[in-house]
Amino acid sequence: MEKSKGANSLSRSLKSRHIQMIAIGGAIGTGLFLGSGSAIHTSGPSIIISYLVVGIFCFLLMRAIGELLLSDTTKHSFLDFVKEYLGDRWEFVTGWTYWFCWISLAMADLTATGIYIKYWFPGVPQWIPPLIILLCLFAANLVNVGLFGELESWFSMIKVVAIILLVIVGFGLAIFSVKVGNSTASFGNLFSHGGLFPKGAHGFLLSFQMVVFAFVGIEMVGLTAGETDDPEDNLPKAINSLPIRIGLFYIGSMIAVMSVYPWNEITTTSSPFVQVFSGVGIVGAAGILNFVVLTAAISATNSCLFSTSRTMYALSMGGNASNFLTKLGRNGVPNIALNFSTAFLLIIVILNYFIPAGVFNLVSSVSTINFVVVWVVLLIVHIKYRRAHPKGISRFKMPGYPITDYLSLAFFIFILGFLLVSASTRVAMIISIVSVLSMLLAYHLINAKQPSRH
Repeated sequence: MEKSKGANSLSRSLKSRHIQMIAIGGAIGTGLFLGSGSAIHTSGPSIIISYLVVGIFCFLLMRAIGELLLSDTTKHSFLDFVKEYLGDRWEFVTGWTYWFCWISLAMADLTATGIYIKYWFPGVPQWIPPLIILLCLFAANLVNVGLFGELESWFSMIKVVAIILLVIVGFGLAIFSVKVGNSTASFGNLFSHGGLFPKGAHGFLLSFQMVVFAFVGIEMVGLTAGETDDPEDNLPKAINSLPIRIGLFYIGSMIAVMSVYPWNEITTTSSPFVQVFSGVGIVGAAGILNFVVLTAAISATNSCLFSTSRTMYALSMGGNASNFLTKLGRNGVPNIALNFSTAFLLIIVILNYFIPAGVFNLVSSVSTINFVVVWVVLLIVHIKYRRAHPKGISRFKMPGYPITDYLSLAFFIFILGFLLVSASTRVAMIISIVSVLSMLLAYHLINAKQPSRH
């Protein structure tokens, strides 16, 4: 079913800088700020190589998505291409899996906002900040797409500034061999405490699951295609800038942190960012970082409201959800789909009162695995597209096709296999497998008595 233009067409209000910052925001999560300490402890300096490897394959993934989107700009999201090349069944499974990915991630991030606010206001009940933040973001998303873009741009800017400051401070300390705490900052710290692989091959492999978690959400640019004013120009810019972001934000920050402090001296009880900023005497480093991670969590929830409402809109347009969800407001925003996603998150805020935090950690792991499943599906779609159109898109062709497609596919399938055999993620992997099988079953049950929609 092709989307109509005019009254029932998504607003094209996102500018180039919005797309750029949404792409950046999608690639920077709370995992980098808070989770990097335990990640470094598990794998040592080899995590730098992990970020490089995963970053390369994520860049190739984004190039594949970019070529798909630019091959037909009348399509508004990558789900339209899943429908065309894999059929209704996989559009249904991929769409609802993707919706669940973001909802479950927002569940953890929205809950985290309550914890972060308690740092300054310990007497505030934990459920109040998530409720207020969710309602404010809902109102902003309801107004127009441009306001969402502005909010996400500023949220992303805060994260970017924090990382750039860390890299500048860390590299400066290492270059001038400044004594920080009980150690001297030096790039030699990356190799002088057990080498680049102090935890061996197993530690190196374990780092991949943490690094992949840091990259989930980068494909959200594939949902902005329908709402950017110039997709032919803006999407390639956003995607091609990904290697620079990977180099600066992830690899640069990890080199900076482990140069200031040897990897085995980095604490796992607080963020390495706090440790570096506190070490150089920045007053209130913990409070400053708390503000940064708060905006990162709000940003993730903001992205969730955008992506889940657009996913539901695309599913509805494809006949995989109620037609009621295709209704757009006068401003071109899918209001009904936005209402549904917000209501679902509102239920999660309430349930957060009763569900232990451990359950949310498990759901976040399930979400991460499901993101990788979606990536695998998108790579398969790109391969099918190129088989049908061997010349591809001359202005934004997938580099190294078909070898790069198959290498990327093999890498992400390897990650899924490793997560299945790893004891810490096996349960989450089994839940993810069951959820995909359940969606396949749901599709068959829903369509058992209906004629094919093709």
